[in-house]
Amino acid sequence: MIAQPMRVVIVGRDAALWLTASALQRALGPTWVTVVAVELPTALGSSSVYASLPPLEALHAKLGLDESALLRATQGSFSLGCSMVDKADAQPPFFLAYGSYGAPIDGGSFFHYWNKARHFGLDVPFEDFCLTAMAARQGRMLLPDEATEAFGRTDYGYHLPAIPYAAALKAHAAASGVAMHHVRDVLVERGPDSGAIAAVRLEGGLRVAGDLFIDATGAEALLIGATPGAGAGAPSDPLLDRRLTARGRPFASIAAYAETRIDEAGWVTLHASQVATHVVHAFASAGQSDAEALATAARLAGMPLVDPVAGPIACGRREAAWALNCVAIGAGACAPGPLFDLELHAIQLGIVHLLSLFPASGSFAAERAEYNRITASAFERLLDLESAFHALKRSKARGAAPSAAVAHRIATFRARGEIPPMEDETFAPDFWQALFVGLGELPDSWPPSIDRTPPERMKAEFRRILAFVKDKVLEQPTHDSCLKRLGRSEAA
Repeated sequence: MIAQPMRVVIVGRDAALWLTASALQRALGPTWVTVVAVELPTALGSSSVYASLPPLEALHAKLGLDESALLRATQGSFSLGCSMVDKADAQPPFFLAYGSYGAPIDGGSFFHYWNKARHFGLDVPFEDFCLTAMAARQGRMLLPDEATEAFGRTDYGYHLPAIPYAAALKAHAAASGVAMHHVRDVLVERGPDSGAIAAVRLEGGLRVAGDLFIDATGAEALLIGATPGAGAGAPSDPLLDRRLTARGRPFASIAAYAETRIDEAGWVTLHASQVATHVVHAFASAGQSDAEALATAARLAGMPLVDPVAGPIACGRREAAWALNCVAIGAGACAPGPLFDLELHAIQLGIVHLLSLFPASGSFAAERAEYNRITASAFERLLDLESAFHALKRSKARGAAPSAAVAHRIATFRARGEIPPMEDETFAPDFWQALFVGLGELPDSWPPSIDRTPPERMKAEFRRILAFVKDKVLEQPTHDSCLKRLGRSEAA
């Protein structure tokens, strides 16, 4: 079948709008798809930051966004993971790294050997065997070479001040040929029988018709919310129901990681960029006013904060992200919660799966059904992460029991250190293992097959890995020097 001309209308704001518009234009615009972006007023403030997982770098590359130019334009920074610090508990801090922990021993998973050694008295933290975690702790940036590639994954994300990042994405979309309208509000025109969207009406009476409509309006869900078949949107958390964003002074040395600090009042995450320390605080409105939450955030951040903005937290997913001829991308489809910086990743998952299932004609029931199946699975796996965190913390901030999938993960890990493989999983097993160990879980046993490895060989491998990590980290440039080099390249 020859694909028929199609007009795609994207209504939304900020990163969800411009990443979607650029991706569709880049992949499909030169052929038979016309992309129209209808931009609503921004929801961003001067404190807002986009923190990303490693896959965003690959999406940027496919869109033709130059990494160095983007970091100069946004004054952003690199991120190698997140340090978790519980100020209300005796539990030591731990690091969730974007990279491999250890290296296989005799073909077996490193974690199982480490777990066995812990039961016999080893007192070396799991993260000490992670090249990425140790580089972050030492203020280094990791530049992969053949040796590090052989060792395992060494990934990174970003901390991107949100307003300049959205502006850079918008400029890129415009340069690629995306048609644009800028409005304060839209009216949705639906077919009288089906409820499918026929057009959106803009200020001044302009009518923008389309074949497929994408809702990138976030939690407002201006298009998908009233579309038949979409189901309910993301419910708010019953207790940790509010988020405050603010900013403080930049650190003299810019950390290549985020840090989450937890106490009885909630938690804050600090994201360091070149221009500020961006702070996100999640709290319970039943226990604090917004003004009290700002004081708590400043106390946990350890610095005065300015430009605070507070709003509700949504956490959950819509029953169907694609209903009739409307697809939700971003928080209208899935709001993973703010704890693990998954907002951009949820947007990216929606874009990637839409491109892989983009319809070639006006009849797309099969594509819609498969898109809903696969995104429901992928979004559930994102939601698992925060659910598991609260289940293991036994946090008073969440009363709901974990899902069956999360309970199964925890039980399997406790029994033998395994992470059950699940379809559409984002995080590698060793990331989950680092989370569980960091929260105080140590498996009762390990796969019997690793007992074939003699203890002396196991010890030798531990020493070899620790020596490799130490030597490689000391070879790396500092994060600060990498960022300064980006600035010098602009002047050159």
